[in-house]
Amino acid sequence: MLERAGLNPDDQLQVKVRNDTLVLDKADQAQPERLWYFIIWPLIIAVASSLASYGYWVYRGLKPIGLTGSESVASLTIVTGVVTGAILFIGFFLKTRNDPDNRFSRQIYWRSFPVITVAFVMILAFALVGAFWVLGLLFPKVVFDRFTALLLVAVFTYFANAFMIGAALTINARTLSTILTVVIVSGCVISMAANGQRRWWQHNLSFLGTESARNAWQFNLTLIFSALLMVVLIDYLFVSLSRIYPRNWRTSTLRVLLTLTAIDFGAVGMFPNNTDLHWLHDAVAGGLVTLLVLLIVGVRWLLPGVTKDFLWISYGIGVGLLILNFGFRWFRFPSLTAFEIQAFAISFGWLLLLFGQLQDLVNEGSTPLAVELEQDVD
Repeated sequence: MLERAGLNPDDQLQVKVRNDTLVLDKADQAQPERLWYFIIWPLIIAVASSLASYGYWVYRGLKPIGLTGSESVASLTIVTGVVTGAILFIGFFLKTRNDPDNRFSRQIYWRSFPVITVAFVMILAFALVGAFWVLGLLFPKVVFDRFTALLLVAVFTYFANAFMIGAALTINARTLSTILTVVIVSGCVISMAANGQRRWWQHNLSFLGTESARNAWQFNLTLIFSALLMVVLIDYLFVSLSRIYPRNWRTSTLRVLLTLTAIDFGAVGMFPNNTDLHWLHDAVAGGLVTLLVLLIVGVRWLLPGVTKDFLWISYGIGVGLLILNFGFRWFRFPSLTAFEIQAFAISFGWLLLLFGQLQDLVNEGSTPLAVELEQDVD
């Protein structure tokens, strides 16, 4: 019981009131260590990165320094922030694997580690590029002296490194679900924006990944990488679930169907809807629909401890997808693009709900822990 709850017999515990609920947790004895992690380490790296940037500008004879451009505050911050952030994330994530209090990291296989690392590095890179893009619009053609530019690099690099350290120390299954959503939404939105002048909506959603689209690799890579994240999340959830529920044909079948769904989702991006691959693209897209239908219908028998609320939601989503499908095929309403976007959003939303149900099972366990409270009269 104690091991399942992540506790040791000699642990000091504390009771907190959170949202009208008593929460039993380990006493927090690591404040000085966490202060070192979130303040000292990022500050050291930020100072070193800014000094290196200053030395580069002196070596190149650049003065003044632009906010954006090829050798600007933005470009050097993005490079140094991503590189140092990736190194810190790897180092602190590996550290958490040896931490007995971190159950998530200890249940992540090494095969999943590169995907998780790349996901956080991509998010950091997108955040830095987006931040400087907005600043470039707000302050066009602004320039700074070298010392001011050094301070800007230090500040942005500090927050980038602190974010990566925090991510490495606090990552869990819900974080992976959030990352999966962010990667898919941001990748699709960027692809839509890049192809706005080509009126992609007059074709279909799959047009974004074809050879006729601009930067089609972004859209296809988003699908492939999202599929890898799904595989990592599925792997973690079922490894954790096997410690609570004995493996049987139900949970094994659910895991296989979810893994095949993730692989098929990645295959949609791997085989874009070009003329030579049109038949293969349609085949994998049709396979994705079939797998989702099997999951929605079979969740009643495959998901341990499934609730009536989740069943009703699942069946409602299944009916909604059928209405969209027959509406498009029989009445051509909604349009092909609208049908694909709506069907994808509904299906992906249901998958996230299913992952949430699995995470709740992992958190709650199959049986509750009994606790007796005694009042000390001394």
